[in-house]
Amino acid sequence: MSQTHTKGETHGCIVCGRLYQLYVVYDENNKFLGGKIMSAGGRLVEHPRRALVACESHSEAEVEAAVMRVYGEQKEDED
Repeated sequence: MSQTHTKGETHGCIVCGRLYQLYVVYDENNKFLGGKIMSAGGRLVEHPRRALVACESHSEAEVEAAVMRVYGEQKEDED
């Protein structure tokens, strides 16, 4: 069974920068597995390699544009 660890982290909204508190889960190789937003008004953004957060008030189009601007086109890991 693989070991996981959880860390409390602060992340800014990918669109506007508003700060949110998260619990982020990593595997034993420090690979991002998932997370949970602990601050009100935030939501996790799907990303294969890192924890990303956005305000609930931003549209999907705004979030997708911000992710493309910052990280480029996303490619899934093939394990």
